[in-house]
Amino acid sequence: MSDDREKDPRRQAIGRKAKAEGKAFEKRLDDTFDYLDHTGAACIEKTPEPMRPTKSLGNGKFIAFFEKKAQPDYKGIVKGGREFIFEAKYTSSERMTQDRVLREQAEYMDHHQSLGARCFVVAGFPSGEVYSIPWQVWRDMKHHFGRKYVTENDLNNFRVARAWNNTLLLLP
Repeated sequence: MSDDREKDPRRQAIGRKAKAEGKAFEKRLDDTFDYLDHTGAACIEKTPEPMRPTKSLGNGKFIAFFEKKAQPDYKGIVKGGREFIFEAKYTSSERMTQDRVLREQAEYMDHHQSLGARCFVVAGFPSGEVYSIPWQVWRDMKHHFGRKYVTENDLNNFRVARAWNNTLLLLP
């Protein structure tokens, strides 16, 4: 049985725009971490998305699906030996909900932070501003903000400055 409902072109356009904005946000982060690596300040890398092959097609080709991601988006080390972990989130709306960080990611960050890592949620909004929220603040969002979502106004103290070359100054 086919679905007779037509796709709403307006919603499709909104979805395409949000996806493009999210990719642009990730590119800004990638460029920042590439710059930090190039200058010798840090080596922070994107966590590969886990893929599960389901069928071999031969010649090194296969059919696979992406598994649910359980680790934060970026992790690495800064000069001097400190581990940093970043979970990147972008929203095309006015608010970002706490549940955008998956339970498995939260447990990963809790564990690594207990061992001395510096963990953050890096949040991007349509304004183009980026915010680096310490993990303990994100984790205890209800305590800090009175609710389980944040708006840009809530995050003013966590706004990330930019260098002359537009590199995000994410490292304290």
